[in-house]
Formats: sequence, structure tokens, C-alpha cells
Amino acid sequence: MGLLPKFEFDEKILAQGDEISRKLDQLRLEKFPPDAKKTLRLFPMSEVAHYLGVSPNNLKRLHLEKKGPEPTIAGSGRRFYTAEQMIELRHYLDKNGRSDAKKYVPVRKPGEKLQVIAVVNFKGGSGKTTTAAHLGQHLALTGHRVLAIDLDPQASLSALHGFQPELDRNPSLYDAIRYDEKRRPVAEVIRPTNFPLLEIIPANLELQEYEYDTPLSMQSSNEGKRFYERLGRALEEVDDRFDIVVIDCPPQLGFLTLTALTAATSVLITVHPQMLDLMSMSQFLLMLGNFVRAIREKGAAVNIDWLRYLITRFEPTDIPQTQMLGFMQSMLAEEILKNPMLKSTAISDAGLTKQSLYEVERGSFNRDTYDRAIEALDAVNFEVQALIHRAWGRL
Repeated sequence: MGLLPKFEFDEKILAQGDEISRKLDQLRLEKFPPDAKKTLRLFPMSEVAHYLGVSPNNLKRLHLEKKGPEPTIAGSGRRFYTAEQMIELRHYLDKNGRSDAKKYVPVRKPGEKLQVIAVVNFKGGSGKTTTAAHLGQHLALTGHRVLAIDLDPQASLSALHGFQPELDRNPSLYDAIRYDEKRRPVAEVIRPTNFPLLEIIPANLELQEYEYDTPLSMQSSNEGKRFYERLGRALEEVDDRFDIVVIDCPPQLGFLTLTALTAATSVLITVHPQMLDLMSMSQFLLMLGNFVRAIREKGAAVNIDWLRYLITRFEPTDIPQTQMLGFMQSMLAEEILKNPMLKSTAISDAGLTKQSLYEVERGSFNRDTYDRAIEALDAVNFEVQALIHRAWGRL
């Protein structure tokens, strides 16, 4: 039997990477023609009412009285609104609602600081990117001005929002925090998404350069020695544009993650309820704690309003997972979010077309499967939203 022909490893993997990128772009063009830009579905009246915090009958009455935006009416008589119309409804209700009613436009008030949520995990496969994507989209659907930052060079969060870095040549946060004269204002690297109140700083492979540049700069300048302040300073440039920043951190404790955690006002740690994942998380926490202590001693201000653990990919019928959850609750008590994120084929099926669960049509799935998944997602995200509002001093 003859030997297989030799090949250059770098040439082979580059060729395979190019081929995969080409096929993915072809799928994107097929899914989002003609300009490959993502759009957003219409939202049924019941769903709009859910995110606005009103009853469907209230919205139906507004429409019958010809108040607020005009919905699209399907042949069945069902009313649908665009995401832009949901914002119009918020402002209409906020202006014309009863004085004792809750506010429908939840943007920051004077004195309320920008909330920066770092979504982290030391181990891949914990649902970190899925969590960050759905959290950012949910906060936008509920009326908040959101900036999502993809800090993972693998750019999964970017892909979910319609960006393919190697083909789109989009900038990344690296352009706004690099150490040389090519640094750009952070506003120049922010891109719109198909959600009207959600913008994003996509990722690309160039982000990895920050991991190499930082130790070199630490040896030669004070800029490098205080690298952890760079993201916070960049966000100050756009502080008035956003209420909340959601950062999808890389799955390792490098300079990118440390920079994000120092800028954060809150930390959400995703964890799959299995022993190996818990062991990995314990190492992550020990390393993170030592880092925070070290920069505090150097005068850095690390002000975290809250830290929570989110149980992800949870299967309530899996007895070992349930036991592990009980074990974690015995140690972490109030730090674990009350609502876990259930494992669901609906989320993975939506991901096949680079969509989130908030983007797909309910009718495209088994309805019970979809409803269970969206109910779990909303429960998690409304709980996080409540933590954000509490940090602002709202009840």
C-alpha cells in the first residue's frame, strides 16, 4: 500500500477555511437576498403586548381607536407589528398612558450609569454566545438601547447577527483599543443590526493581536501597564448612545477578557451543570480573583453591581444534572439565577440559519418545543433585566 501524498498543513487548512467561508456566504446570500443583509420578522400582537408589558386587548383597543402605528393585518385578522412600530407604541404609551402607569421607555435617566454586562465562561460549549445574543436582543425588544460587543475572535456572535468577518472585512474592537496611531474612535467600529435598538461591534481574527500587543506594550509604556482601562475609556466616547452593553468574552482568561471584566459593571457566568464544567469554572474564578486583587492594588477601580451564575443547557429530567444544580445551589445560593436556560432543539435549529429564537417564526417549529424554549429565554432575560433596573435604583 503506497504512502498518501504529502501536503503542506498550512496550505490545506487555509484552503479548507476558504471553502467553508465560501459555502457559508453562499448560504447567507440564499437566506438573505439580494444584499445578504438580515431583516427582522413581524411580531404578532400578543408578542408585542408581552414585551411592552400591556394586555393584547389594550393594543387591540388602540388600533380600533386609530391610535398609534397601523399594524399589518393578515388574512386571518391577526395583527402584526414591525420592531420599529413596537418602539413607536412604547413612545405613544409613555406619552399618553396613565400617570400612575409604569414607564414604557426604559432608557437611562440622569445619574444612571451605563450598564456593562460581561458574559463569561472559561470553557467552551456553555452557551455563552447564545446567552449574550438573546440577552442583547431581548433588552432591545423591551425598549433599551443596547450595544453588543463580540470579543471572541471566532466571531460567533457576529455571525448570528449577519456578519461574516473574513468576507465582510468588518472592523472589530481591536481598532478602538489598539496601542498605535491606527487606533480609531469606537463610534467608527459600531454597526447596526436588524434589531432597531441593538447595535454591534463585530469580531474578527485581528482581535487576537491584542493578546500579543499588550505584553509588548506593558514592557515599554504606561499604556500597556494599564491595559485594563482601555475598553472603559472607549465606552465613555459613546456613553450617551446606549443604556446597556453586552460583551461576549472569549472562552479563556486572556487580556481581552480581563479588559472586558475591568470595564464591566456586572458579570454573568454561564455554566453547564456537570462536574467537569464546575471544575473548570472554579479554576476560572481563582485566576480571575487573583487578577482583580492585583489590579486593585495598582489603583484600578473595579465596581461590580452584581455577579450571577446562569445554568445553561439544563435538562430537568436528567438526574445527575439536577443533583449538580442542587450541589451548586448549596454553595452559591443567591448568586445563581432563579431561572435556568433549558436545553432546546429550537435554539440549535434556529442557529442552522444563523438566527436567534427571537428572529424565527414560531410556525417553523414544533410549537410546544418553541414555546418551552422562548418561555425559558424570557424568564432568564427578564430576571437579568430586573437586576439592571435595580442597579439603576429602580424598584
